Amino acid sequence: MRRIHYHSYGGPEVLTLEDVPVPAPEPGQVLIRVEAIGANFVDTQLRRGMAQAELYSRPFPRPLTGDVVGTVEAVGPDTDPGLIGQRVATSSEDAFCDLILADARWLVPVPDGLDAGTASALPMVAPVALGVLRAGRLAPGETVLVHSAAGAIGHLAVQLAKVLGAGTVIATASTAAKLDFARAHGADLGVDYTDEDWPEQIRTAVPGGVDVVLDAAGGEIMRRSLDVLAPYGRLVTYGAASGELGSVPVTELFALRSVTGYSFLAARAADAEQTLKDLAELTEYATQGLLRTAVHTRLPLTETSKVHQLLEERAQSGRILVVP
Repeated sequence: MRRIHYHSYGGPEVLTLEDVPVPAPEPGQVLIRVEAIGANFVDTQLRRGMAQAELYSRPFPRPLTGDVVGTVEAVGPDTDPGLIGQRVATSSEDAFCDLILADARWLVPVPDGLDAGTASALPMVAPVALGVLRAGRLAPGETVLVHSAAGAIGHLAVQLAKVLGAGTVIATASTAAKLDFARAHGADLGVDYTDEDWPEQIRTAVPGGVDVVLDAAGGEIMRRSLDVLAPYGRLVTYGAASGELGSVPVTELFALRSVTGYSFLAARAADAEQTLKDLAELTEYATQGLLRTAVHTRLPLTETSKVHQLLEERAQSGRILVVP
């Protein structure tokens, strides 16, 4: 079978297509024939060896993470043989392959007729969007600011904020087209974060301040987001796409503001049963049409370097799918 790994840090050109034997599933595992892979931005940082990405450090050669949709071809010992033939979705640490191994416990059954893009969001991307909203303790009627609202997670967070009863959803993005995209997915207001005065624009639109901010950019965007919070407002940080982890002076919190971090893997480890309930809830939203994933483009496995180029250029709205 084919897989994509890289053997050194660098640009998209270091991604290498390799031929390797098909792996055999161990107890509790399944072997999945891959239909589509949802690409993750964080892998571009890992591939370049950026400092914060070293939190996920692993030896070379390194794989690429992703959210896989496919069909179970085989199961390991002590694993339900009834899974064979089922269409499922799962997150994988070694996703860019023709076939992958996955933990049977964390498989998400894909409902009949659900498109591959939306199915790819169910195991990781949609749970992150839901998790950050819950970490922000969103209450019905409150105002939510979603940074990077045209991204794979951001446009789902916009939709889920509405599902959970947000009164106003403000989206930020870097172009007019991306802001139109965010509004098409439920945002009430769009603000270009490349404008120097973007915080002033938000304060003008919402004089009382924002109740919840969702930020995966980090750095200066995270710091300036504190200025738009309402009293008792909450900022949830869950990434550093800007390349800067950033810091928050304690004095910035004295104005009745709070900051919390979120990681899906940490949440899953802390409460696995709640995570399984969340996966079922999100699957139901997708089935009802309340949650949909926009697919920017589909590219073959042989063009994974092009996928990373698009991610680094912030060229996509929604998700990029790789099709083996």
